[in-house]
Amino acid sequence: MSTNPLLKGTLQTIILKLLEDNTEMYGYEITQKVKEMTEGDILLTEGALYPALHKLEADGFLETFTQVVDNRVRKYYRLTEQGGKEVTNKITEAEAFINQLQTILSLKPAVK
Repeated sequence: MSTNPLLKGTLQTIILKLLEDNTEMYGYEITQKVKEMTEGDILLTEGALYPALHKLEADGFLETFTQVVDNRVRKYYRLTEQGGKEVTNKITEAEAFINQLQTILSLKPAVK
């Protein structure tokens, strides 16, 4: 992952949102989508991505299935119903935190 330590706390949110937007993805595809969307500013490593995917799966937010593509087995991830609800929770939490952070750093006035 990028050297920015702020990303560690947002990795699950990023994964869940990508899967909400793309229905199903495999690990490498997730890394490439993040790289593309951030113009290379955020680079997810396998060492960061796969433990996060496994945790989300263990928590019941993701389900997996395999598919053979070009004679290779790919493991795909998609949201469960519970995972779909968790996306909304994570996005709401992230937005609230970003607003609080902007207020603290005086990047914008507090809106009430």
